[in-house]
Amino acid sequence: MPTRVIFFLLSALGLSLLLDFYAYQVVRAAVRDASPAVQRIAAILFWSLPVLAIVSLGLTIRWAQDPAYGATRAWASGFFMAHFVFVIILALFATADDVRRVLFAALRFIGVRTHTEGLAGLPMSRSAFLSQAALLAAAVPGIGMVYGVARGGHRYQVVRRKVYLPHLPPAFEGYKIVQISDVHSGSFFSRSGVQKGIDLINAQGADLVVFTGDLVNNVATEIEPWIDQFKQLRGKDGVFSILGNHDYGDYVQWGSAQAKAQNLRRLMDNHTRLGWRLLLDEHQMLERNGQQIALLGIQNWGARARFPKYGNLAKAYAGAEAAPVKILLSHDPSHWRAQVRPDFPDIDLTLSGHTHGMQFGIDSSVFKWSPVQYVYPEWADLYEEAGKYLYVNRGFGFIGYPGRFGIWPEVTVLELTAQPQAQA
Repeated sequence: MPTRVIFFLLSALGLSLLLDFYAYQVVRAAVRDASPAVQRIAAILFWSLPVLAIVSLGLTIRWAQDPAYGATRAWASGFFMAHFVFVIILALFATADDVRRVLFAALRFIGVRTHTEGLAGLPMSRSAFLSQAALLAAAVPGIGMVYGVARGGHRYQVVRRKVYLPHLPPAFEGYKIVQISDVHSGSFFSRSGVQKGIDLINAQGADLVVFTGDLVNNVATEIEPWIDQFKQLRGKDGVFSILGNHDYGDYVQWGSAQAKAQNLRRLMDNHTRLGWRLLLDEHQMLERNGQQIALLGIQNWGARARFPKYGNLAKAYAGAEAAPVKILLSHDPSHWRAQVRPDFPDIDLTLSGHTHGMQFGIDSSVFKWSPVQYVYPEWADLYEEAGKYLYVNRGFGFIGYPGRFGIWPEVTVLELTAQPQAQA
């Protein structure tokens, strides 16, 4: 595990322990009208959580790179994160109650009468009511995060969309592209769970399978225990792939530039071992019955400063100008507005990933929300502007938090059509 990651985790632990002491007042207020025995049990249960969080962090660091302990590591890191969220929410409620107390004290000081004895006839103080509400509010995401580790990380969802491309050659009418993204194989801990996703992909009967980056978390070897599974992927016209920001080894402290370059070469070789055609700032013409469309693939290109611009879209585009339809694989969706739309406006469809939907949120046909939307305006599903499209895949795997809740792992099925009434 990189030193900076360990430093970050230890800092999070320190902050969590400080919040524990502050949040404990919420627990005390919630049970202050209970018997002494109940109060003791509540205290023991509460303080057992930071002890378990310390143990969980130790296991996470100890077995960070050992695939034999993948499941244990996932549960340990998942519990650590759930505890952190739990005490943050309690601390926020404690802060709100303290602000209320200070405000009421100030009002009483200036002679304004306040009512604090009860709440709408309930036989409890306002603080006790708020504290019990706080415990309930904090427990919900905590339970959700536990579920996200147990089931959410492999709760694959098929998302189907039809994309209207008026210049689509007739031979490609109904052409089916299956997209996956952000495998992050270094985070996997369930072989049966991953196989469930592989089988779901193959069940779609794809004409073309595309992978839009982040095969690993940090190093090329992470995918190697999973090659036999991912080489099962099938598309009538093959499987094409690109690189994402995690694939370059930028988040590892390498002993030399040569070691980093060797890792990248090994990763590229692993794409070959998978049977995938890795596109490195190049394009491939797809042909049916003498008609063609262009598939372009570039290296990672992010509009935000922390993500290097490795890709060269002009190089990938050269020679594909005459294609009636151009489909671009580009890992980072910020590329679409920053360069694709203004500089290459005839690219019809861009396929990206990268955001994961932050692996947490609300994702329904009625309402979509995730914290990532405050960073990436296009963060999940299909976007259209002036007849050109961007699809952002929610990701196949996970990183950091070893699961998902609300934003489930995705297998995208895109059907191309020149029939406007068929668009959905």
